[in-house]
Amino acid sequence: MRFLALVLLFLAPGSALAEQPPNILFILADDLGYGDVGCYNPESKAPTPNLDRLAREGLLFTDAHSPSTVCTPTRYSIMTGRMAFRLNYRGVFTGAGGPCLIEKERLTLPGMLREQGYTTALFGKWHIGMTFFDKEGQAINKNGLDAVKRVDYTRAVPDAPIHRGFDHFFGTVCCPTTDWLYAYMDGDRIPVPPTKQVDKSTLPTHEWSFDCRPGLIAPGFDPEEVDIVFLEKSLQFLDNHAKKIPKKPFFLFHSLQAVHLPSFPGHEFQGKTDAGPHGDFIFEFDYVVGKLLKKLDELGLSENTLVIVSSDNGPEVGTVLNMREKHDHDGARPWRGMKRDNWEGGHRVPMVARWPGRIKPGTKTGQTTCLTDLMATCAAITGARLPNDAAEDSFNILPVLLGEARNPVRDFTLHQTMSLALAIRKGEWKYLDHKGSGGNNYARNKNLKVLVLPEKAPNAPGQLYNLAKDPGEKNNLYHQHPEIVKELKAKLEEFKTSGRSAPIAPPSDNTE
Repeated sequence: MRFLALVLLFLAPGSALAEQPPNILFILADDLGYGDVGCYNPESKAPTPNLDRLAREGLLFTDAHSPSTVCTPTRYSIMTGRMAFRLNYRGVFTGAGGPCLIEKERLTLPGMLREQGYTTALFGKWHIGMTFFDKEGQAINKNGLDAVKRVDYTRAVPDAPIHRGFDHFFGTVCCPTTDWLYAYMDGDRIPVPPTKQVDKSTLPTHEWSFDCRPGLIAPGFDPEEVDIVFLEKSLQFLDNHAKKIPKKPFFLFHSLQAVHLPSFPGHEFQGKTDAGPHGDFIFEFDYVVGKLLKKLDELGLSENTLVIVSSDNGPEVGTVLNMREKHDHDGARPWRGMKRDNWEGGHRVPMVARWPGRIKPGTKTGQTTCLTDLMATCAAITGARLPNDAAEDSFNILPVLLGEARNPVRDFTLHQTMSLALAIRKGEWKYLDHKGSGGNNYARNKNLKVLVLPEKAPNAPGQLYNLAKDPGEKNNLYHQHPEIVKELKAKLEEFKTSGRSAPIAPPSDNTE
């Protein structure tokens, strides 16, 4: 009965869904700021013609958010539709750390789509943890140089992406050019293990070349070409898919290093902009987007492919400061805060979607959304039914994509930092359940002291801002609106206690 219902749904006249479910291409930048992209910031000094074209051909979100203000929790939340603070895990992985934060039994975005008949692939960085073993078969699950040296690379990893819903994976365990393990993983093994320690004297030296840990590097691993390697894998996947199983839909998650520090643009992109190495790196990211779009065109896949491009959090502190000073480019513009901060600059991110024939070209939406929403949205697109123990913080934004939403899809949106500082948003109101940024220490960091704003409510235990009137989060209204503080704090506690912020799905009328 359920199968028949799904068939009828796909064939129903006027249905928003195609007779053949759409392919889904999700492209995720690393640390790309709202102000780094031309269609968001006309004063951006880094050209982004392909992203700008995508915005002209699709839908631009002005109020989209990453689930967290740093990499690891955001990626967990994208893959599960669940806010990562519920794990009580602080920080990020930086090497052979693990285990994978996604439990084996938990339904994931790719796992759900695979159940709906999709081929699923991830090329690029993972960064949600993996379990490596030493020669005695003991799990290591630690970061640092010593941990990477202990790994027995002949042993398979039991919690790699191919064990969490992906059919194909080629990429890196953590940040490709930052963390202790500089090597590529294919499936659940590293075929070319690292053999020597990184010689930082051989790497580029400039204002954006820091944040490169002296870990172990594999032969042939070029830190300046990782994104081109990832791109080649995704292009090859698309070619093979179109040739061998063209009638089967695919979910391709292309997860870049760009534009995470160190800013190591590929050789082909060095000096291509007037905005230094980091500007070149942004330009390379845009190039990757363009190549993937071109490949869809060449293979005749564009018309039935939903493309979504976004970023895992706001721009890095050192990047923002140096780009402001040297190139008059502000990756956080127009928001307060940066990566790690619970202010808007830490989690309000660019997000553009294109779906020919479904999404009206050249449109914008002010609907508040979060990248956790990908899972419920893909479920709606494909006819999947989410169980109530999955996607607990995921909302269906399909009506927004189709231009059919008349009311806010989200009444509330949660925000978190790597220290598990929490905030909650309702319409124009945003309540931060903590003092300060919740991330970067503006008082102690000498480079950030110049950015400290006068505190108008120094004794307040939290912060309340009206983003419609005060988008720069300069005027803390905690004491002026105690009733709103009380409401939002109570709602935050409710969502913490209940384990979910998304509504519970109604019982199904179908019988198995």
